[in-house]
Amino acid sequence: MNTLNFNRKLAMLFVFLLWMQTQQVHGQSRLSPLPENTTKKDHKNGSQFLISLEGTWEFKQGKTRSKIQVPGEWAMQGFELNAGETGTYIKKITLPENWKNMRVKLRFDGVSSHAVVRVNQEKVAEHEGSFVPFEADITNHLKAGENVLEVAVSALTISDILACTSQYAAHTVGGILRKVTLFALPQLNIADLKIETDFDPQYKNAMLKINTSVVNEWIVTQGNPVEARELSLRYTLYDQQGKSVLQKIVKLNTPGPGKALLDKQSFKVLNPEHWNSDRPYLYRLQTELLQEQKTTQTHQQKIGFREIEMRGNELLVNGKPVKLRGVNRHSIHPLTGRSISKALEYEDAKLFLEANCNFIRTSHYPPSEEFLEACDELGLFVENESSLTWINHHASPIWKTWDYKDEKYLPVMMNANLEKMQASMNHPSVIIWSLGNESNWSPLWQKVQDAVKAFDPSRPTAFHDQCWGGFNNLGSKADIANYHYPGIDGPAATDTMKRPTLFGEYAHLSTYNRRELLTDPGVRSAYQLPLVSMYDSVYQHKGNLGGAIWSGIDDTFHLPDGRIVGYGPWGPLDGWRRPKPEYWGMRKAYSPIRVKNPESPRIVNGKLILSVENRYDFNHLNQLEINCLVDGKMVKISENIAARSNGEIRIPVQRNTKEVFISFKDPRGFVVNEERILIANENKVRPKAGLKGQAEMKMQANIQALPDFKSLPDPRVEENGAAYLIQQGELSYRLDKITGILTSVENNGKKVLKQGPVFCYVPMNSEDGGKPNVAGETYQNNIYPIKNYPLYTLFVKNIQINKIDSGLVFTMNTTYTNASGSIRYLFRKDGKIQLDYEVKMDESAKIAPYQYGMLFQLPTSYDTLKWKRKGDFTVYNENDISRNEGKTSLNAKWFPGVEEFGKVPANAWKDDANEMGSNDFRSTKANILTAELLDKAGDGLKVNSNARQSSRSWLQDGSIQLLIADYSNRGSEPFYASPFTDGRIEGATKTLKGTVQFEFIVDRKIVH
Repeated sequence: MNTLNFNRKLAMLFVFLLWMQTQQVHGQSRLSPLPENTTKKDHKNGSQFLISLEGTWEFKQGKTRSKIQVPGEWAMQGFELNAGETGTYIKKITLPENWKNMRVKLRFDGVSSHAVVRVNQEKVAEHEGSFVPFEADITNHLKAGENVLEVAVSALTISDILACTSQYAAHTVGGILRKVTLFALPQLNIADLKIETDFDPQYKNAMLKINTSVVNEWIVTQGNPVEARELSLRYTLYDQQGKSVLQKIVKLNTPGPGKALLDKQSFKVLNPEHWNSDRPYLYRLQTELLQEQKTTQTHQQKIGFREIEMRGNELLVNGKPVKLRGVNRHSIHPLTGRSISKALEYEDAKLFLEANCNFIRTSHYPPSEEFLEACDELGLFVENESSLTWINHHASPIWKTWDYKDEKYLPVMMNANLEKMQASMNHPSVIIWSLGNESNWSPLWQKVQDAVKAFDPSRPTAFHDQCWGGFNNLGSKADIANYHYPGIDGPAATDTMKRPTLFGEYAHLSTYNRRELLTDPGVRSAYQLPLVSMYDSVYQHKGNLGGAIWSGIDDTFHLPDGRIVGYGPWGPLDGWRRPKPEYWGMRKAYSPIRVKNPESPRIVNGKLILSVENRYDFNHLNQLEINCLVDGKMVKISENIAARSNGEIRIPVQRNTKEVFISFKDPRGFVVNEERILIANENKVRPKAGLKGQAEMKMQANIQALPDFKSLPDPRVEENGAAYLIQQGELSYRLDKITGILTSVENNGKKVLKQGPVFCYVPMNSEDGGKPNVAGETYQNNIYPIKNYPLYTLFVKNIQINKIDSGLVFTMNTTYTNASGSIRYLFRKDGKIQLDYEVKMDESAKIAPYQYGMLFQLPTSYDTLKWKRKGDFTVYNENDISRNEGKTSLNAKWFPGVEEFGKVPANAWKDDANEMGSNDFRSTKANILTAELLDKAGDGLKVNSNARQSSRSWLQDGSIQLLIADYSNRGSEPFYASPFTDGRIEGATKTLKGTVQFEFIVDRKIVH
């Protein structure tokens, strides 16, 4: 062995043993495997050896006593404690009769952030750190009958500060956050169980490695110690059908009183099923402690046969390189905060799995046992992060005073890592240990890294700094390199790295441009296509391990005093777990089955040929269920494509086939992708990806000209001193001579248009609410949507009127307060109106546009929106505001706050509303073919387009506004660079041009 490597490993072991010794002094190093409650009646009063202490406790704050729910944040239940204050939880407990002469343990899965535990006023444990379990032996402090358990909790202590726990949540996070369990073990008991699996070089057979610690906790003061007698461990491995595939009995020497022994075993398992993110096969390991061949303790542990390796700049699972399609996740619910239910832990994992994620980064603290169990079962890789963040980072100002290299912080940093590992060591889903988030590397982190590697050399480490560039890059030695918020060139840069590079945070959802989001939820739809482009690049580069989108769930807290605080709506899921537009975009971008030519299929010899890429790491295509409908009739598909490879699917079609629908269902039961192929339109060009592609499209306008009905009279014009009156059948248009604006359109006296179209320039807006803050906790302030107005028209001149074959033409030059240009109206004989415009902004227009186009104003009775569009995808979810075709209502609603307070919504996210209308109604619809605003009679305004324009409608100043935008980008969110920012322009340097074509629907018919 290399001397340097030997000395390094020796140093690592020394650091780890030093930590263990420190923990044992405080009595905190042990975390017992929980006993199995069985139905065997081999004990008096049954065999219940595990009792949940969840429920109502008494809470003492100063001299005040109240009721409080455990688990739960105290702030989310109306209790306010400041720095330096302590709240005490009190619970009376009575032990079952059959626990006599047993060791009684008390386990807390998470207390924030400092806890002192007492039983009958005697201290039994003390712990610092919020999201890791700890336990106490309370046997010697119990008495017959009723006992009083007290937990004194202080928040905002050192572990909270080093983790920015409360800062991040924008309120004090304090209390018993996770479950509390009381359990009993025999005096001779299993104190620890550590499981590892290794495969042979062919990944066929495996070694099951089990390290079991057995302790004799009988002490002389309790009577005679346990005598030496036959002691053994029985290990039984069961498959998913409950069949025993391995059983081994290991004889042990009985440890003396107060002593422990560590039994290390390795068992060969022939050809086990692998655990991976595509096929998460779990076995059940039953461990029994036997005394004189009688079972005295039983523990059940689900395990997966999974091995992790590093090879150059790749990470391998069971010998195969993996690509992480991930998302960051906070434990959050608007009404319970950082303390969430077991059902919600499972629901989160399932929702992300069904969005085609295979990876979760647990930002910025360890997950609960329940969440890891869900990931084990469903097949999600997990990066388990320690509760340490922003150490010597500008987002935590305390480091302007503190020295981040000071050794006094090391014990807290060490505990945050090793206690987390101790709790989740046996979960196959955990493949990466994250040391901490966005901190500066230092000698302290190196010591933590060494201890982590000594504790578990089977998993790689990560540290969330920057691995290139000048910011936050101090040369971490973690196994995996990290980079946050790369642009589209980031994936290629990872191939130059010697380590695998993870984009620990990337593709940041729009959050900090809060006023834009409140005004136009369509900003969220604009996230979808860039994410597809970004992940395509991630997938193509070998050195790119993958990434985790920031972030998974909206981080907002509805405090009982009526405030809503937090960093805001940055999740593909909102806090209530409703999918938002970004969720559906994530599902598409992360699809492990990619149909590469849904809009340009080939037909050869009666077969529709689809080019398909299988991006699964482990599944072959024939392991999926493929459903294919040809004009509504089921067709069987039997093609196969290996994992990480390309191929073709051939679908038999007829000469007159119009549509093929195909879906791919994962073996776990959810659809990973679906496409609708329109054969009849295969030669028509759809919009290219991205704003630049749209601008460069060569597609001819597909506006369907209506017949020139003989019954429709030609438009005629009259004038007076103020206006031109254009009459065409039942419709009359009033065109103002000074402004050149249609000031009204009426149908037999019924007003169908109040004003427009008028040129509108919508500037970018990155306002986040304006609250003074360090790191952007935007939901502290209530803010309001932006009112958008047309440019103020000063006057028009050079008005010319001409009759041409197709209708009546008005041309004019127009002058605005900060722009000038020209307008051309064409009142067509077929009832359509076409307006062409050209505008040159002056130098005062320094803010780049978010959108520009022509704005209509309609009466509020026109409150139904219908649209058709050519979207970026061929299939959309019915609840996605981005869908290709839809109908929705205004449903405007005002409430006094950033969102409706404290109420669990019963509707889909698209139906949420503010004073401008519902999310669905007021969101930009890109690439429209038609957009209609209708009243209850079905009358209204219809705009015809060519899939190059966008529409946006909203309620403002007593009118329904309709913007037909010739330009629209993705908003001003600052954290997501290219491709999200592609297509932005500087308005002052451009001549802005466009066309809008519209007509009116009268008596539910388009006027002809």
